[in-house]
Amino acid sequence: MSENIPERSEFDSVDPAPPSNERSVSDLRRILCDEEQKMFQRMRALFALRNIGGKDSVDALAAAYESRSALLKHEIAYVMGQMQDSHAVPHLIERLEDKDEDVMVRHEAAEALGAIGDRTALDVLERFVDDEEVVVAESCEVALDLLEWVASKRLDYSE
Repeated sequence: MSENIPERSEFDSVDPAPPSNERSVSDLRRILCDEEQKMFQRMRALFALRNIGGKDSVDALAAAYESRSALLKHEIAYVMGQMQDSHAVPHLIERLEDKDEDVMVRHEAAEALGAIGDRTALDVLERFVDDEEVVVAESCEVALDLLEWVASKRLDYSE
């Protein structure tokens, strides 16, 4: 691949930063949650955690929801959706329900809930489909359709 073309991740996305080579979830969590780290390094930790996967990685990502950076929190919700791990659902619901959270974080949390396809998010998404923030309401509408689609694909073994 040419050096000028970003490398695609195993999630078939071009990420804003390459994943860190670090493999310790606790070390990656420390970097991700460190407000003094450069955002590029925090993003590298985020994508490494996504690639490692599992409950510990989801918990490490969720710990960074305490960050002051809406950009970082938006990206965390996005990668939780990519991971499609039901362990992320309560963390994403908390972001969606927090009316003080940045609207873009809430919107991405809604879409991630749809991408995960866990029906436990159904009631929450339905509750926020009429949110006063239009982008959140529209994202919940999309997420409800996506949740149904993902759930149906999991049941359809022919595709």
